[in-house]
Amino acid sequence: MGNMWIGAWVAALVIGVFVWGLIGYAAFKFRRKDTDPEIPRQSRYHLPLEVLYTIVPFLVIGVLFFYTVRTENKVLEKDPAPQHVVNVVGQKWSWTFNYMEQENQDAGGVVTHEVGTIEKIPDLYLPVNQSVRFHLKSADVIHSFWVPAFYFKMDVIPGHPNQFDLTPTKIGVYDGKCAELCGTYHANMIFKVHVVSVEDYNKHLQQLKAQGNTGEIKPADSVTALTTGESKEGEKK
Repeated sequence: MGNMWIGAWVAALVIGVFVWGLIGYAAFKFRRKDTDPEIPRQSRYHLPLEVLYTIVPFLVIGVLFFYTVRTENKVLEKDPAPQHVVNVVGQKWSWTFNYMEQENQDAGGVVTHEVGTIEKIPDLYLPVNQSVRFHLKSADVIHSFWVPAFYFKMDVIPGHPNQFDLTPTKIGVYDGKCAELCGTYHANMIFKVHVVSVEDYNKHLQQLKAQGNTGEIKPADSVTALTTGESKEGEKK
């Protein structure tokens, strides 16, 4: 994502410098002189020039589209066997993180969770250099799971689970937030991401277990039933 972003800016700068150069050249080369007639010679069209400024934008868009699709495919590529799974629930107006570690005895061997509220900002813990699969579900309206430092966000849509894989590579604490205007207290949908060592990750999950935060917190059945299945015209769903 970072390389794509920097590359797009470099391309924009190159094109900008080229266009600014043409503007400067035209302003200097074709400036009005004292010997020029009052009204310059009128031209209806210049076919080579019109072809140029029609084709070039399509070429620029085509190149950007190619690199965008390639980057998107790479970012959304699935790990065949992710080492960890976190089920994320977005709800008005905070986040719930479910750590699906029932097979990880070092982390307590159970599913643990942390539920955020408007008053309490939740913490998301991730082990450094290990792959994590996120399952995103909404309990009410459309949210968007966004960690700016990861250069990535994905919508959290009721009735339409999303997922992506991620491998954090740098220990630290990062801000997370909702990137979709989801209602009155949208600004409260923030969280902290702690990328820590595997040992500290397991220790945190053991603490959640000791606090009684076990089991998975899921959206209401009425939300998960909101699908886009085909229906006959006029039929209520």
